Parts: sequence; C-alpha cells; structure tokens
Amino acid sequence: MDKISIIYFGTPDIGLPSLEHFYNSDKFEILAVVTQPDKPSGRGHKLIPSPIKNFALQHNLPIFQPKSIRKEPDIINELKKLNPDFFVTFAFGQILSQEVLDIPKYETINLHVSLLPKYRGANPIQRAIINGDKKTGICTMITELGLDCGDICMKEPIDITPNMNCVELFEICASHSPELLEKTLIGIKNGTLKPEKQCEEGLCFADKLKKEECQIDWTKSAQEIHNLVRGVYKCPGAFFIYQDKIIKVMETEPLEEDLNGTCGDFVRISKLGIDVKTGKGILRLIKVKPEGKGEMFAKDWANGLRI
Repeated sequence: MDKISIIYFGTPDIGLPSLEHFYNSDKFEILAVVTQPDKPSGRGHKLIPSPIKNFALQHNLPIFQPKSIRKEPDIINELKKLNPDFFVTFAFGQILSQEVLDIPKYETINLHVSLLPKYRGANPIQRAIINGDKKTGICTMITELGLDCGDICMKEPIDITPNMNCVELFEICASHSPELLEKTLIGIKNGTLKPEKQCEEGLCFADKLKKEECQIDWTKSAQEIHNLVRGVYKCPGAFFIYQDKIIKVMETEPLEEDLNGTCGDFVRISKLGIDVKTGKGILRLIKVKPEGKGEMFAKDWANGLRI
C-alpha cells in the first residue's frame, strides 16, 4: 500500500505522541505541519514556539503558522499544492473554513478528547473531571463547520479514577490517540470504515474555563471541590483567598466524617494536612501553592503562618 500523505494540525503537548507516531511510521508521510504562531512567555515576553513546531523543526518538516488560517489565502494555496490525502487535526486551536476542509483528497480527521456528542467544545477533559464523571474517552470524527458535530469514525472509552487529575488524563488520552488515528485513516482510505452521524442523546458542551470558576466555593460538597481541584490541576488551578493572598490547591482528599464549623473554616490541622469544613463533609488539603511560592504540603504552609 502506498504511504498515506497527511498534513498535521496541532499546537500543545497532547498532540505530540500522534505526530511522532506518524513521523516514525512507514505507512504515513507527513507533508507539513500547521501550528499556532509563537506566543510571548515569561517576564521578558520572549516568543516561544509550540511543542508541535519544535518537533517539526527538529525533524525538518515544513511549517505553517497562520494567525487565522481562514484569512490567509497564501497559506491555503500552499496547502493545496501539497495535495494531501488527509488533514489530521488535534488541539490545533483555530476554526477551519470550508475551503480548507475541502483540500484533502479524502477527509479532515479530528481527534477529540471526549465521547461525542458529550462535551463538544474547548475543555472536555477538565469538564468531565469537574462533573465527577467516571468515564470519558477519545474519538475520531470528520471535521465539519459546526462545533465538533461531524460524523464519528471511531471511539475508545477511558476510565477516570477517583483521584485522577486533568494532567494525568491528558497524558492517557495523548498516549491512546495515535493508534485510533491510524486505524481511522487506513479504514477510510480503504473503504472499510463508515463514519456514523452523531446522535443527539447525551449532547452537552464543554465551554472554555473561566478564572472565576476556579475559585473554591466552600458551600459546595467536599467531593465537588475535590473534583474541581482535579479538573483544573495546574491549568489554571483551583484557589481560595487567605489573608489577601491567592492560595492554589494542588491535592485534596474528601473525608466522610463531619466536624462542627462554618463553611471554609480550618477545623483541624495535622501532619496529614488541613481539614476544611464544606457544605457537605470535610475536605483535606494535602498540597497547596501559596502566591509567590512553590508547591508545598499544606501542613508546612499552616506551620509557617502559625495557623
């Protein structure tokens, strides 16, 4: 079988294992990589390339970095000249126009990190954990103009364990994606895979997270707050305000016991952590990151402030 030619669209780390898989496979040829423009970072606002661009540079792959690909006809024309079999998109970060979608010989295939139609949108991994889901997954789909509404090619379920955070779930999804993408592209090209229309049952959206959603509401249950901490772990992180400082919460444990107090009170401090009264149950803070400091055990933070 002739190699399947692809142009790979992606930006963050989650797309790297799939790009690397295609690069190392004798079944595929990567014609080019499309990624977001370099972004300023740090105090010096130095321009930093995306992880996908770094890989492309290291392996001498042609790179396109449109600010908005729908509005850049020169790049669109260059992609047309490459005449790919497929576009593969994985967390690219821009919406493609119909003109762009029509370029590949076969289809534009997107890897989405949920079991569609559940969690269409920007933050499906975080929303699944925040909502306390015990299962999510990855799926490949035909990209259409609407938001994650295209026909489904293949799905793979993934369990969410009780203490799994979003970074861990990102890594699992990333590691499972290459095989699913490969099976999808080969199946579509040889005609053995027939995409199916998305059903409307279970349809919901994973809207982009807002900073205010990450502030802990102590009137919620210990389990709900625990899910928030896991769901937004390091990106951007759940937090509360203490003595006018932002305290990010990195690791927690919901306790079945209850203690007297007002929601948000530190009702017990021990070598195991800080136990906080919530709307239902007690939440133990195990690790925190105080404003301007590194991550530390909650008991050490409490000792330092003589709480």
